[in-house]
Amino acid sequence: MWLGLAGLALSAIFNFQSLLTIILLLMCTCAYIQSLAPSVLDRNKAGLLGIFWKCARIGEQKCPYVTVCCAVMAFSILFMQYLRKK
Repeated sequence: MWLGLAGLALSAIFNFQSLLTIILLLMCTCAYIQSLAPSVLDRNKAGLLGIFWKCARIGEQKCPYVTVCCAVMAFSILFMQYLRKK
């Protein structure tokens, strides 16, 4: 049964590992967009779109921690889930 985008988002929220993956990807993507075109995210520092600006700031300022989290998450996804299935 096809749930659409809302079903995918809700299933990621209730799975902790998927939620962490989405948050890490959001921070990395926003930081990358901020480095390419700073004016895109700087226009929206407040409001609902301010979430992306805040994610970009976290991604820039906490870069070593975000990098370690991404590496741990990649290791977990690539190897730990494979070993659990066997």
